[in-house]
Amino acid sequence: MPNSSRMPGVTPGEPIPSFHARAAGNPRFAFDTTAGRWLMVLIPGLLAQPGLAQRLAAAITPHAGLLRLDHAYLLVIGTDAEDELAGRMTDGPGRRVLWDDDGSARRAFRAEGADGALRPGWVLLDPMLRVFGVWGLEQGAEAMATLAALPPPADHAGVPTHAPILVLPRIFEPDFCRRLIAEYEAVGGGESGFMRDEGGRTVGVMDPGHKRRKDAFITDEALRTQIRARLNARLIPEIRRAFQYNVTRLERYVVACYDAADQGFFRAHRDNTTKATAHRRFAVTMNLNTGEYEGGELSFPEFGPQTYKAPAGGAVVFSCSLLHEARPVTRGRRYAFLPFLYDDAAAAIREEGAKFLDQKEAASAADSAEAHQPMRAETTGAA
Repeated sequence: MPNSSRMPGVTPGEPIPSFHARAAGNPRFAFDTTAGRWLMVLIPGLLAQPGLAQRLAAAITPHAGLLRLDHAYLLVIGTDAEDELAGRMTDGPGRRVLWDDDGSARRAFRAEGADGALRPGWVLLDPMLRVFGVWGLEQGAEAMATLAALPPPADHAGVPTHAPILVLPRIFEPDFCRRLIAEYEAVGGGESGFMRDEGGRTVGVMDPGHKRRKDAFITDEALRTQIRARLNARLIPEIRRAFQYNVTRLERYVVACYDAADQGFFRAHRDNTTKATAHRRFAVTMNLNTGEYEGGELSFPEFGPQTYKAPAGGAVVFSCSLLHEARPVTRGRRYAFLPFLYDDAAAAIREEGAKFLDQKEAASAADSAEAHQPMRAETTGAA
């Protein structure tokens, strides 16, 4: 066994905290989006050391066939600018290189000693990004052999795992679902992006390789009142019972459309990872026309390959911190109502986070129907 002071200091069972690092084509690659498969993390230090690259390749090559997105992936953490300049670390099949410019990855894996010296080595993570095993740098053959002996990612716990979500039918009645779809068609949907922190600001990003969806915001106050009434009567009490959380605020009245014409989808992401979205506590996916399209299921990669689809008028409720994906729609159009929910304490976080919105996003938040309203009791009923 190698000297434990010379290998990453994490231990089996620990979750690895999220961090960002620079990858090819993405200056802020989110480490926590790699969940859902076995992940072998290699922290090699300087590859110019005599014979090191050859020894690492000898450990990896016999098991290269395992390295594919549906089973296992190799993440190499680059820590030395000399390696990058010399082109010693590059992406490849089943392999991605992250450059740890600010030390975030080293801190997450506790890969530096008290003296600041690097602790190189191998760390195997399960599909929930929890430590499965740790090895010294020269134990690559043992680390990769361990990976080769593991079951499919879906079986990593030894028992079936399920996402900690709430599925509720009968939140919106069929006629109300059709009314919301008609509102979308009357308004027309606009291309939908997502939020990212860049340069200390939260900015909107359009990337059709990550998300293809069109959104229409509901501006009619009478209709918004009727939406709140239904949520107050039929959804909020169930969230309180299941999660012991008292929702008091709603963010955005948006009907979204995922269209098979462009294979509408939203790749794996979390909903509260920027300064301006940190207040979000629960996401709600309310399908409006289940049965009229194919595909479009929700998946939660950290908790296995199973997918979820609420019935028409029903809701899937889940924490905004869960990694989730909207699978491509392969036939027809999927319509959904997609609010976020939070409470008064989180409202203070939203106020602080709003300071980091860039000017365009701040103006949109102030002027559009993407409003933040109290989930107050309504007297108009649910008609």
